[in-house]
Amino acid sequence: MAMHARIIRDVRHPSDAVIAGDLRKHRRLPLSLAGRFMRADRSEYTCQLKNVSVGGAAVVTAHTPEVGERVVVYFDHLGGLDGIVARITSDGFAFVFKVTDHKREKLAAQIMWLVNRDDFPAEANRIHERVGTRGRRTTLRVEEGVVIDVELLDLSASGASVGTPARPQIGSFVVAGKTRAIVRRHHEHGIGLQFLSLLSPEALRDSFP
Repeated sequence: MAMHARIIRDVRHPSDAVIAGDLRKHRRLPLSLAGRFMRADRSEYTCQLKNVSVGGAAVVTAHTPEVGERVVVYFDHLGGLDGIVARITSDGFAFVFKVTDHKREKLAAQIMWLVNRDDFPAEANRIHERVGTRGRRTTLRVEEGVVIDVELLDLSASGASVGTPARPQIGSFVVAGKTRAIVRRHHEHGIGLQFLSLLSPEALRDSFP
């Protein structure tokens, strides 16, 4: 799926001008995910993600909060996102994320994978030839500041299998060697990983020396 920039140009509230201008710094990508959002009074409503960037998102909902109101929005595959409502749209609202730099970096990787997930079918492990690498060691960063030593069981351009007693949540993002990946499955000896982008032979050697 091609990645197309989508910029919201309609600023309906003068007080939103600064916020909307900031949103234009980031690439807006069309992405549809089911979700729910919680308003400042803790009431909850269903919504649908319309487009997203590392700076903010637009959602479709029949229940609109107030401009400037703080909301927490939960999307499938993205988790919870804290933010401030920037403007009301014809079919919902747009909000600006209030997240840490680490969360923003993780979010960028999640968005990239979700937008391009049709290029990585579940059968990717069968499509790309796997090379046995049993006995080789590499590292696996499962969260910020937590890096564990693992056995590299096999490797391909699209993913890897690593031997480890650790069981990061399926769908979570990790860094194997020097490559970002998503946990796709648990198996008897460890976990199966899918890279966020296909790696060339040179990139594989660089990431897993």
